[in-house]
Amino acid sequence: MQLARVIGEVVATIKDPNLSATTLLVLQPLAPSGEPIGRTLVALDSVGAGVGENVFFVRGREAAFPFYPAEPPTDACIVGIVDHWDLWDGDANAGAAPRTQP
Repeated sequence: MQLARVIGEVVATIKDPNLSATTLLVLQPLAPSGEPIGRTLVALDSVGAGVGENVFFVRGREAAFPFYPAEPPTDACIVGIVDHWDLWDGDANAGAAPRTQP
């Protein structure tokens, strides 16, 4: 799984019938620090995410699993909405404080 921020929506009036009633969102992958990394991509949304939210997504064949038994033609799918994440500076056992990401 990878972290990303939803930065847009895709509207397609003509698409594969297996994509009907699905939402397509534009994602910007994120580094653990919260900085944008890599290229943007389009992913199916299985959880009701919206623009501006941080999400985690999967790639590859697993991207179609949330829609089983349907098999939409996708290679990326949002599978969770992230409330926040913590990064530990140094040794977590030494009492270092976490850095929380929005």
